[in-house]
Amino acid sequence: MPTYEYQCEKCQRIFEIRQRITEPALTTCEACGGRVKRLLSPAPFILKGEGWYVTDYPSESRKKAKDAEKSTSNGASDKAEKPAADKPVADKPAASTSTTGAASPAAPAKSD
Repeated sequence: MPTYEYQCEKCQRIFEIRQRITEPALTTCEACGGRVKRLLSPAPFILKGEGWYVTDYPSESRKKAKDAEKSTSNGASDKAEKPAADKPVADKPAASTSTTGAASPAAPAKSD
């Protein structure tokens, strides 16, 4: 059920009422009997799941730590992935196929 916000034009009181969407809007203030108007208010929302604060709004110190972690992990992986320039790369042997061109059949499935 949505919550609607009203303001009394006579006493200026602002209050919230939970009403069904199908119910008519309030017209009189319960406190003073004055005329009320429905106010526009932002729709409420709920953030579900993990990590909203950590991933979306990190502090400056967390950003620096994350950047430092990325730079150390990238430096180590860059050195390991690059082949040495003085070593020749050996060609891979071609995959063997039968004379028909089809791959050899796999082993039969094991039945229990």
